[in-house]
This record gives sequence, C-alpha cells and structure tokens, in this order.
Amino acid sequence: MASTNQSPAYQKAQGKFLLALTDKERIGALEEMIKECPKHKSSENMLANLKTRYKKLKEKVEKSKKSGKSNKIGIKKEDMQAVLIGFTNTGKSSLLSILTNAHPRISNPEFTTTYPIIGMMGYMGTNIQIIEIPAIESESYDKGIVNTADTILILVTKLEQITKIQEKLTKTPGKKLIIFSKIDLLTENEKRKMAATLESKKYNFILISTKTREGIDELKNKIFESFDKIRIYTKEPGKEKSKKPIVLKPDSTIKEVAEKILKGFSNKVKETKIWGPSSKFSGQKVGLNHKLKDMDVVEFKTK
Repeated sequence: MASTNQSPAYQKAQGKFLLALTDKERIGALEEMIKECPKHKSSENMLANLKTRYKKLKEKVEKSKKSGKSNKIGIKKEDMQAVLIGFTNTGKSSLLSILTNAHPRISNPEFTTTYPIIGMMGYMGTNIQIIEIPAIESESYDKGIVNTADTILILVTKLEQITKIQEKLTKTPGKKLIIFSKIDLLTENEKRKMAATLESKKYNFILISTKTREGIDELKNKIFESFDKIRIYTKEPGKEKSKKPIVLKPDSTIKEVAEKILKGFSNKVKETKIWGPSSKFSGQKVGLNHKLKDMDVVEFKTK
C-alpha cells in the first residue's frame, strides 16, 4: 500500500496499520486511510484496494465472532505467571512499565490496551511473567488468561472496584493480590484508614503509587511470595554459586535440583554439600533425598 504524495495524516494512519497487532486495530487504521486518501482520478485504484481490504477484514472478524474464535495472541506460560487486571484508567500500563521490561501505551482515553501485553519482571535472579490484559469492563477482556494464571494482580483506585472485580473471578484458582494504587492522592491519615479497612476484610493487599514509587519494592516481594516457590543456587567445587537460581516447589529435594539441571544427572552425582537455611552447618554433606529451603546453595561432585 505504499504511495507517493500522501498527506501526513494518511502516512500516520498507514504507520498504524503496519504496526497493528490485531484485526481490530487494522480495521481502525484502514478507516483512517480511506478517510484521508485523496479523492481524485489518479488515486481511484488505491482507494478501491483499501476498501476491498477493509471489507475482507471486516468479514473475517465477523466470521470469527460467529464461529466463536477470537483474534488472540499466543502466550507461552512461564514457570511463574501473574496477570494484571482492573478497570480502565486505574494505571495498569504504568504499573506494568515500572515492574517489567514492557513498554505499553500509556494514555487517558478509555480502553487504551486492546490486547494482552507481556512483560518479564526480574526479582532476586528469577523471571516472573506479568501480563496486562484489557480493562475488565471492555469487550477485549480475556478471562481465559485470568483463569489459568498462577497469581491475579487486582489493581484498584476505589474500594467498590474490588467487589465488582471479584464477581468476575469465580473460576480463578490463582492467588489474588489487591493493589490499591494512586495513594499519592491520599493523606497519611487516609492511607492508614484504607489499610485498616482492607485488613479488616482479610484481603492480601498492598498500597502503592506509580508516581512516587511508594510500595513498589514491597509489591515485587509480595508478587514473588504469591507463587509459593523456593530459589536454589548451585555451584561447582571451588567455584562461586550460580547467579541465577533454580525455581522449585517447597520441600523439593536435591535429586529434583539435579534432574532440573539435566535429566539423568542425579545418577552421576557422587557427593552433595549444602549451605543455607536447610543445612545444620556450612558445607554439610547430604543425600539426594534431602529437602531444601529457599535460598539454599547446593554443590555437586560427580562420579
């Protein structure tokens, strides 16, 4: 659809079309391109092509709606996955950009996010997948991702939003964390009252501000703790421990660590030493069935 002598408005719409990730965004861009396309004889073919493409795309979307299929982006689930949900304009995109390496569009209009945005949050050597999905009241809200996530991060700016969101979370086994945002707009006394109210309702919660970054470090820790995982570092004799830990379930054994490194590796282990919370003393020799604790360091000596 490249063309010459087009207006800046047309070129901008064309750029939106080329960068679009969903059919809905492509349709919107095509509408702008048709509107901005010159209406003279030399551009008749171009306009006809745009209208044809627009018609085919609309038909495709309507067909997928009738068949029950949706234009979703495939998401590979990582070892630790959290989904960020909430109403429009609560600051989901701002929070995602602070917590992860993602760069979502951030603006005031309603329903800016129209498809899932994936980011990775690094914490203590681990990687946690955080997915922001469209606002809970929008047509693009994806309950499928919410129902399979390990942790649901519920972002709110008003107390009444919590009840409304929970009504939509009847089939979600994931652990829930209430994140009350925009506390930079509250006085210290109002913050204390808010915390007391949330505590009285026995919510797992945290108060934060994406503007002042208050509560962000504590939030990262709460997110990690919600997965109920332990971090195990490994080392070779005479060398430093690994920079990145192996993430496992609580009470995992030495054998499970070895098998996570390489299938069959436990059969080659001659001796194991440990340092950390599960050891009686530094460098304790243990067997393959020894149960580990968070932040243990395991040294393997092979046959």
